[in-house]
Amino acid sequence: MTIRTAAPPRRLHAPEEAGAPTKARVRRLLSSSGFRIAARMILGAAVLVAIVVRVGGEPFLHGLASVNVPAIAASLALFAAATAAAAWRWTIIARRLGASLHWWRAVGMYYRSQFVNTVLPGGVVGDVQRAVDHGRASERAGAAGIGAAARAVAIERVLGQGVQVVLSIAVLAVVGMEFESVLLPALGIGLAVVAVAVAAATLGSGRVRRALRREAAELRAGLGSLRVGVQAVVASLIVCGCHLAMFAVAASAVGAAVPPARLLALAVVVLLAASVPVNVGGWGPREGAAGWAFAVAGFGAAAGVSSATLYGVLALIAVAPGAIVAWVAPLVARRRTR
Repeated sequence: MTIRTAAPPRRLHAPEEAGAPTKARVRRLLSSSGFRIAARMILGAAVLVAIVVRVGGEPFLHGLASVNVPAIAASLALFAAATAAAAWRWTIIARRLGASLHWWRAVGMYYRSQFVNTVLPGGVVGDVQRAVDHGRASERAGAAGIGAAARAVAIERVLGQGVQVVLSIAVLAVVGMEFESVLLPALGIGLAVVAVAVAAATLGSGRVRRALRREAAELRAGLGSLRVGVQAVVASLIVCGCHLAMFAVAASAVGAAVPPARLLALAVVVLLAASVPVNVGGWGPREGAAGWAFAVAGFGAAAGVSSATLYGVLALIAVAPGAIVAWVAPLVARRRTR
């Protein structure tokens, strides 16, 4: 006679335990770079769709049809000057950090990074690439390695963005009366939120305090000299001025009759929006901000969208030399290795 033993009772998982793996997967998905990039592109596409629904597709077509040889030539020259100034800024900061870099080589690498940032999602892949390439070249030359090179790229990008924000606030305070009631409070609130968040994180975590002290020390090392700091700020102002002039070229080409002072304020607003990392290859917030700013200033949303569209096309053409550098650089590297 066979005696059957009772099977052990199944353990019923609590709802919290059953849902834990799902929550972990959701957290991993939300924190992944792929999800962030996709979310930015979706938001940028949504902005573009909203603009088309609002003003129609004709302003975009008018901007595309306004491309002409003088505008292309002016944009190529202005973009080249901006790239040269940005490479100068990068060079002097890298040298301060012990990662020697020749200016002519920095210009080529900067062109390539801008092209890669334009064609690939995320907007930072090109900067990562030039930091890694510069760091490896520095190591081979017996200088500082990838760490110093990455810090140099981070410092020069942050400095460029900071100078752009300060310049924008100054321009809007002087000639941007139409936008003072909206943009200046928005910028002030944004800066206040960042300051409060940093202060709260600093007070609540010793690790954050150590990280901030370390980053401040790196920033002092990169910009510790008054001469280097002044040069870097001047280079950043040149970069901003060239891009503002490019937008003026685009506005003139589409036939937008805007006085110079008003056009300066409009260009500042558009370029601030263009730096928002929620776009599709640079498209989205730039055109939306241009349509809104031109409408508020009394020049019509269609003129703003057309100007921003042509500016985007001219920027794509102007960054084309970076494609040549991106194609030639691996060939040169392989030949040197052989």
